[in-house]
Amino acid sequence: QVQLVESGGGLVQAGGSLRLSCVVSGTIFSINVMAWYRQAPGNKRELVAIITSGGSTNYADSVKGRFTISRDNAKNTLYLQMNSLKAEDTAVYYCNAGIFSSNGYRNDYWGQGTQVTVSS
Repeated sequence: QVQLVESGGGLVQAGGSLRLSCVVSGTIFSINVMAWYRQAPGNKRELVAIITSGGSTNYADSVKGRFTISRDNAKNTLYLQMNSLKAEDTAVYYCNAGIFSSNGYRNDYWGQGTQVTVSS
């Protein structure tokens, strides 16, 4: 079984920073693309940032220049450094990973989510 466990969410004032982490554990052959998504109340889940196994990144326009996605492949851990936070960043943040098993099949896995609340 594969598990993704996020941490690092919380309450922060506008302009502040938070760092989210997502640890992947279980039976893993390799981890492909990893990403952070978020979902605010009443909204659809949206992609925040994505990173390939080689380290290439891409960001939603709303977070470019403020958020940085990174990964530590040795630790099977994904990070999201969030700076200059705004009230509109308030959401539940989810970790997502495409993981290959030893038989060559790829499956998508999700974490349980971590709440980020930015007060204005």
